[in-house]
Amino acid sequence: MDIAVLSLILAGVLVVALAFGLWVSLGLLLVGLVGMELATSAPAGAVFATKVWGALNIWDLTALPMFIWMGEILFRSRLSEDMFAGLSPWMRRVPGRLLHVNILGCAIFAAVSGSSAATTATIGRMSLPELTRRGYDSRMAIGTLAGSGTLGLLIPPSIILIVYGAATEQSIARLFIAGVFPGLLLAGLFIGYTVLWSLLNRSRMPDPDPSMPFAAKLRAAARLAPTIGLIVCVIGSIYAGLASPTEAAVIGVAAALLLSKLTGSLDKESFVSALLGATRTSCMIAFILAGAAFLTVAMGYTRIPRTLATLIAEMDLSPYMLLAVLTLFFIVLGCFLDGISIVVLTTSVILPMIEAARLDTIWFGIFLVLVVEMSQITPPVGFNLFVLQGMTGHNIFRIAGYALPFFLLMVVATMLITLFPEIALWLPATMLSN
Repeated sequence: MDIAVLSLILAGVLVVALAFGLWVSLGLLLVGLVGMELATSAPAGAVFATKVWGALNIWDLTALPMFIWMGEILFRSRLSEDMFAGLSPWMRRVPGRLLHVNILGCAIFAAVSGSSAATTATIGRMSLPELTRRGYDSRMAIGTLAGSGTLGLLIPPSIILIVYGAATEQSIARLFIAGVFPGLLLAGLFIGYTVLWSLLNRSRMPDPDPSMPFAAKLRAAARLAPTIGLIVCVIGSIYAGLASPTEAAVIGVAAALLLSKLTGSLDKESFVSALLGATRTSCMIAFILAGAAFLTVAMGYTRIPRTLATLIAEMDLSPYMLLAVLTLFFIVLGCFLDGISIVVLTTSVILPMIEAARLDTIWFGIFLVLVVEMSQITPPVGFNLFVLQGMTGHNIFRIAGYALPFFLLMVVATMLITLFPEIALWLPATMLSN
């Protein structure tokens, strides 16, 4: 069957499956089954069993449920409330005010979770009810959360950087360090846009909270200390060489439990609820990863990604044009595959092109994550969109519309690190030389 026709059929199957409310994981599985039936005579059942076991039986992915559990503990403890209360007094005079809590909260939590879904879910559970209660525009409240939640993929520790490092045999520690400045750049762009929007839409902003004495602000900021301590435990253990990212996730859970106990917010009920919540979220992500893993191998049988990658390679493009085409390529793939699947599916084909163009592979990992971040808020398969749909009940395409400005800001960030690669490479080079 012609590749173009097959691509249209598979895209149609996925859109119809999701439109009828089929679980994302089952939708991906269905597309994979249809693809294999149309493209190959290989036994789909045996391929599914082998691929799913191999995809989920990866030690580095153990960090994911641990970080999610840590997020559930934070959500049910006073630590999450303290983070919101510690940030909000300093936002009163900033245009956009508490909308920035979504951005700063996601940036802070991204440094301890490594998961976009966990970051979006945890911060959203804290901030969306509060922002709605205070009268903030729902479009911006949801949009800032959808965009900022993707910071969990870039600001270390990052699950997808772990996957990229394992797939390309790059230093995960160097990748983590390289993601720091691009993550801060992206957060800065989000803050700048929120400031501009609030200045242009004053009528859609609620009245400011009463002013607070400086001493009271300092007392409120002190409530951030436990969260900052948690970040130091997780990130510090990795950078000091005391723990691997997976071991650091366990340290994070232990520290979160300890801090929750010390603040008096941990009891049997909250512990069990956090454990069950983490189990449900981890199982949901595991099912999606299983479906995506099978779709990945099915797409391999259809030869669609390899054909597209080969076409790109045959264009003999300049480095900038190559990156521009790859950006479009990854965005299209991101509409149908999750970020981990994109990395696993394409790196073996794309990496030789990157090396031939003499582009730094550490830098390309950050570039790839930025582009994959875009896919987190692009329908029909956008992880953050599904998380927010479950939290708000809004249509997934409406949420995608709310997130569109932040998608465009990610495009700007991608252009900036392409024009100025030192944004990603300066810090690891400096730390390595020392």
